[in-house]
Amino acid sequence: MGEEFSERLMNDSNIQDIPNIQSEIERKSKEIGFTMPSDLYIGTLLKTLVSSKVSGRFLELGTGIGLSLSWMIDGMCNDSTITTLDNDAQLTEIAKSYFGHDKRVAIVCGDAEEWILDYTGEKFDLVFADAWPGKYSQIDELLELINVGGFYVVDDMSEQPNWPDGHDKHVDELVTYLENRDDYNLTKMNWSTGLIVAVRTY
Repeated sequence: MGEEFSERLMNDSNIQDIPNIQSEIERKSKEIGFTMPSDLYIGTLLKTLVSSKVSGRFLELGTGIGLSLSWMIDGMCNDSTITTLDNDAQLTEIAKSYFGHDKRVAIVCGDAEEWILDYTGEKFDLVFADAWPGKYSQIDELLELINVGGFYVVDDMSEQPNWPDGHDKHVDELVTYLENRDDYNLTKMNWSTGLIVAVRTY
C-alpha cells in the first residue's frame, strides 16, 4: 500500500498548480493550428527554476503562443521581469492578448539573432532558449548575457517527429559545445522532450 501511494505521488504526470490560463492557450493552439507548444513537463520545471530567483530577470527566446511563458509568469514574484521574443507577429499578438496587461512582461516581435547581438541591458537570471537563435546560433553571445548562478535551459534535445533531416547533427554539436564550456555546469535530462539545464559558475 505504501509503495503504491509513493509511486502515485511521485508520478511525474501528476502535475500540480497548472496556470489558470493553460486550457485557454491549448484551445487557442488547436484553433490556429499551432503544433509546437512546449509540454507541461518543461512548464513545471521552468516555474520551479524561476521561483528560485527573487526579483529575477528572465528571457525567453521563442514565445510561441505563450504556453511556457504562462508557467514562468506563474513562478515570478512581483518584482521580477521577463522579456520574451518571437518573429511571428500573429503569435506575439495572441500572447499580448493574454499577458500584455502584466507590467512585468515585455513581449517583443522581432529577429532574436539581432536582438541578442544588440542587447546591452542587465544580465538575466534564467534564459529559456526555445528557438534557433541562442540555441544553434549566437550562443556565445547569449551565454554571456546570463548572470553567475543563472540558468540556461533548452528543450527538444531528444529526437522529435518534426525534426528536419540533419537536425540531429546540430543537437549533437550543441551538447558537445555546452559540455566543453568550463564556466557552465550542466545536467542532461532524458525527460520531457529532452532537456539541458546549465548554470553559469563564473
